[in-house]
Amino acid sequence: MEIKINRLQFKNLRNSEYTRFVHQMVEIFDKYDPETLHLQKAFGKLLKVLPVLDKVKAQELSNELSDTLEELDAERETLVKGIDAQVKIMGKLTIPGVAPHVAVMKRFLDVHGHDIASANYNSATERTIKLLADYDAKPDVIAAVDALHLKILFDQLNVVNTQFDNLYVQRTEEEGDKEKIDSRAIRIETDKVLTAFFNAFEFCSTEYEEPDFTTPANRLNELIDLYKTQLKARITRRNSDKDAGKEPPVA
Repeated sequence: MEIKINRLQFKNLRNSEYTRFVHQMVEIFDKYDPETLHLQKAFGKLLKVLPVLDKVKAQELSNELSDTLEELDAERETLVKGIDAQVKIMGKLTIPGVAPHVAVMKRFLDVHGHDIASANYNSATERTIKLLADYDAKPDVIAAVDALHLKILFDQLNVVNTQFDNLYVQRTEEEGDKEKIDSRAIRIETDKVLTAFFNAFEFCSTEYEEPDFTTPANRLNELIDLYKTQLKARITRRNSDKDAGKEPPVA
């Protein structure tokens, strides 16, 4: 009996999703003995692509660290600008006793720079560390921060800058240990392997009455339909101007 395998637009899958899909395919056919299904050659080629696909996934995870670093850097910029803006606002008010604290903070920010946020990653991190250390060491700055209601911003700046510093070191170490790979070229070749496997499965289902091709085909089609449904929903959300890029992976 001729059996059809549903086709999936692989190009719509992120690298991590693509790798997961291939692993899930392998798990399905591992349980149904590819040799009995006369698919040992096509399945063997599928197994060979797994190690290099795992490298593609690992490289994408490194990119995810970059995304997080960008988010932390953006928050750091918001905090530094927020501190600067708050000092300027307080300087325009006539609240008794505020003016000396505003003067302290203006001198403090003049020393450490109002442009920390626009510096590169390393420079912004180092300058923020110095700014926070100087803040902790000077009683008049501590008093000014309290008086101008800036403490929550300084505390969060410390948290964010520490997270950024640790994550930046982690990414640098991981990228140093990894070889650079051409994800696009690997996926193009893997697409060919997947298509060849689907074609071989459909061909064997017409050539051999036994064994049972229907059950593994149904399981594979269910998996493919799950991906197709979730990818369609993602496209709908994207077309509705929602940020689908930040969503968790499908399946």
